[in-house]
Amino acid sequence: MATTRRQIEAPAFRMLATPLVAFLLLFLGFPAIVNLIYSVSDVTFETLRQPTLSGFGNFVAVATDGAFWRATWFSLRFGLLTAVLECALGLFLAIFLSPLIEKRSWLLAILMMPLMVAPALVGLMYRLVLHEFVGPVPYYLWAYFGASISFLGVDSAFWTLVAIETLQWTPFALLLFYMAYQAIPVEVTEAATLDGASPFQRLRDIELPLMMPTIAVALLIRFIDGFRVFDNVYVLTGSGPGGSTASLSIYIYEAFFKQGAIGKAVAASVILFAASFVVLYGLNAYAARRKGKGR
Repeated sequence: MATTRRQIEAPAFRMLATPLVAFLLLFLGFPAIVNLIYSVSDVTFETLRQPTLSGFGNFVAVATDGAFWRATWFSLRFGLLTAVLECALGLFLAIFLSPLIEKRSWLLAILMMPLMVAPALVGLMYRLVLHEFVGPVPYYLWAYFGASISFLGVDSAFWTLVAIETLQWTPFALLLFYMAYQAIPVEVTEAATLDGASPFQRLRDIELPLMMPTIAVALLIRFIDGFRVFDNVYVLTGSGPGGSTASLSIYIYEAFFKQGAIGKAVAASVILFAASFVVLYGLNAYAARRKGKGR
């Protein structure tokens, strides 16, 4: 019976999967092949149609470029720090504001407003507000407190970028955690309350464990987004003094458009893709193992 059922379902599966496979081959497979060719070629804008194969020189150039490793370190720090801060603040606000949002649901729409603004516009806005010479924030800090702070200077730029990214994307984590918090069965929390559990005990032993899958997904999503950050950082500081605020995306952009080193830029993107694939594959395998043990 099982074999017959598979034979019946196989044609239907192929018919349903064919459009998806064709889409992936057309929009992902072809560009991936072209990028692999460019990564091992000596290519410029004039020779895009006829690249000259040159071996793995582009990968060697990237691996021996100090700017690439500085950009990698910046992206790792930025992605990890912003993901942790956004999820911690989002979790706190989701739990703390939950009773208020339940009574006034329109507050959630107001809290989501930062997500409606493009990151490049957010970067432009903060660049004007925090500008050392014309920005209102540095002016009033100097006028009232005598404090001269260069928010976009070499010593403060990283933390300024982290704060701006956190302020914009904390509502995303708040929305996910609020929905997960509301999905916790009322019967479970009521039973814990009847057993004498305090609010902190309910949070630690019941609510947080039930929300943990959502927390893990939010951390992963925000780390990926922070790791590949480009627009708001580029608008605010560019690559910064000495490349101090250059993310990997900015490094690839500048190598491609400013230096004209197309092969080097594509090789860096291939390295980034391979590293991301290995990490995501490892996380997926770990999650599958945990799921198997849970059963």
